[in-house]
Amino acid sequence: MKKKIIYIDFLLNTKASVRLYHEFAESLPVIDYHCHLSPKEIAENKKFANLSQIWLSGDHYKWRAMRTCGVDERFITGSASDWEKFEAWARTVPKMIRNPLYHWTHLELHRPFGIDDVLLNEKTAKSIWERCNKKLDTPAFTAQGILKRMNVEIVCTTDDPTNSLEFHEAYAKQGNGLTRVYPTFRPDRAMAVENTAGFNDYVEKLERTSGIEIGNFKTFLAALRNRHEYFHAHGCRLSDHGIETAYAEEYTDLAIKSIFKKLRKGKRLDTHEVRQFKSAILFEFSVMDHETGWVQQFHLGALRNNNSRMLRMLGPDTGFDSIGDFEIGRPLAKFLNRLDSQNQLAKTILYNLNPRDNELMATMIGNFQDGSIAGKLQYGSSWWFLDQLDGMKKQIDALSNLGALSQFVGMLTDSRSFLSYPRHEYFRRLLCDILGTEMERGLIPNDFALIGGIVSNICYGNAQRYFKFP
Repeated sequence: MKKKIIYIDFLLNTKASVRLYHEFAESLPVIDYHCHLSPKEIAENKKFANLSQIWLSGDHYKWRAMRTCGVDERFITGSASDWEKFEAWARTVPKMIRNPLYHWTHLELHRPFGIDDVLLNEKTAKSIWERCNKKLDTPAFTAQGILKRMNVEIVCTTDDPTNSLEFHEAYAKQGNGLTRVYPTFRPDRAMAVENTAGFNDYVEKLERTSGIEIGNFKTFLAALRNRHEYFHAHGCRLSDHGIETAYAEEYTDLAIKSIFKKLRKGKRLDTHEVRQFKSAILFEFSVMDHETGWVQQFHLGALRNNNSRMLRMLGPDTGFDSIGDFEIGRPLAKFLNRLDSQNQLAKTILYNLNPRDNELMATMIGNFQDGSIAGKLQYGSSWWFLDQLDGMKKQIDALSNLGALSQFVGMLTDSRSFLSYPRHEYFRRLLCDILGTEMERGLIPNDFALIGGIVSNICYGNAQRYFKFP
């Protein structure tokens, strides 16, 4: 009998692993504390017309794979019909063996669609398309319906400070008692001073949104603080920063005031001025987070928008980013130390994109743990290109060897798709297999109450306690 790709004990290679997963991890709710889902689609309980719209639209992981396998852009982001795009994806899937997309694809068909009897390929594409579209036409498979089916307790979207949060408000008023949805404060555009014109456009938008006239750096900060308070009132308890590295240049208040004036006059900054400004504003954001008890997240190391031709054609976040090789350790230590020395270091999660920095991150968090909060500094889950079996195992190993795995706040989706929630299952299965295998090898105690409790905390309990959502 041919073995299914996705089966009940998928990735679980020992009896202990099986027991850990099914008894201590499988049924736990999901706290997705970092994703890029659309709050508009959640609030409006979007009904997706077909599988392409919910599965392929905006998914640059799949787009990148399709280009690699020779699919023309017309069938990826172009004018082809939704069916033609899905068919092109189906032709691509068998070519992605050993890429995490192969596992993710079949997990996402299995949950929530219940398809585990066939593999996706050109021959099965039509039947899978029809089976999934039939379910998408029911109330159980709307945006909110899928979140409920996947046992998602909390979703934290990613939102610019100028966002009105109108859809978060609209959803909260529905009071449906299902998934809670909170914003996350992502102020990257307030730091993007390399593009003077773009930055000034943003300042004007911030001025309108906050109702504060911005004439200098002080009032710029006041407007951002106003939005920070607004987000807090809407349940936000996390900030997020997508930056190449930490910024910790020396600067004076006078220098930052002068740099801001220069920007507002439309003048281009030199490299040193850019780094000074980023250092100053990043510090101020961190102080705000400490004052409100938020968790600050730093996603470090992405080299973005490498293909200028495709950037002009399609814009950012379309599959042309890669791992960067920026200096991380020294500026990150300096940045965190400055905050800690003034007792203004908030709870912090650090994510690296370059796997060479795994041990760096795992040791960096230990420098600033102070006993006030369990796991105050976190080495975040494997991110983006590292979000696969090898990457997740190496992150778990680095954290285990150099820190305390038991305090880890676990997995997230970092996705724009409502079908990405099996990534939590993928992580949970891998975690249970690692620990279960080591139980059977005698490397850790054969104590299910102890190890099972650690599994449950990593998958759910630690995050529930750490973030303190309202």
